Amino acid sequence: MSRAPTAAQRRVIDDAEPVTGRLRGTPAQLAALVRRGLAFRHPRPPHDHFLTPAGHRIREATPAVAETASVAETPAGADTGVFAARVGGEAEAGADGPARVREVHSAWQGLLELRRMTNPDGTADRPCGWERTHLVRAAALALEAAGHRPAGPDTSGGYRVRATPQPEAVAVSAPDDGTLAACAATLEKAGWQTGAHTEPRTRARYLLASPRRR
Repeated sequence: MSRAPTAAQRRVIDDAEPVTGRLRGTPAQLAALVRRGLAFRHPRPPHDHFLTPAGHRIREATPAVAETASVAETPAGADTGVFAARVGGEAEAGADGPARVREVHSAWQGLLELRRMTNPDGTADRPCGWERTHLVRAAALALEAAGHRPAGPDTSGGYRVRATPQPEAVAVSAPDDGTLAACAATLEKAGWQTGAHTEPRTRARYLLASPRRR
């Protein structure tokens, strides 16, 4: 088993950009992370360094940003230091307005770049490995980046994304069929496949969405 990163290396890992995993550090620190398989140097200029899947796992094991089952319930405006797309139903919606729009746009562009870097064929039209391990966040980011409004604390008025027992699927609900259809169109354009379903007990309509592989 390889030894744990040094304190300095851990700081570099923890300070990586939330979605892309882009790293900032001294050349020696970055080279050490590459040698340990925790980072890679992008082949195209400006040859920035990014976390590998192993590096992401180390960062996510940090208590401050651990990806646990409860992370989807974390309010988007909570002071975690990590960008979080709004999944709907947050008790604290956080700041809206131009600043939030810029933040969401930046996160989405970063995710598209991550797709280009990590998908074997370099395509950005389908989800990457990070999205497959962060299904709720990834689907919510695609919806929010396209301008859809998340539901409020009472779950009304917008979309809501939740985990499901299925290994690679999330459930997306909306207040009406028109909004649900618009969410389906957005997710399909973002590289997800969707199917409409009806909850047997309540008869409520919802989508099952999963990342497209081809």
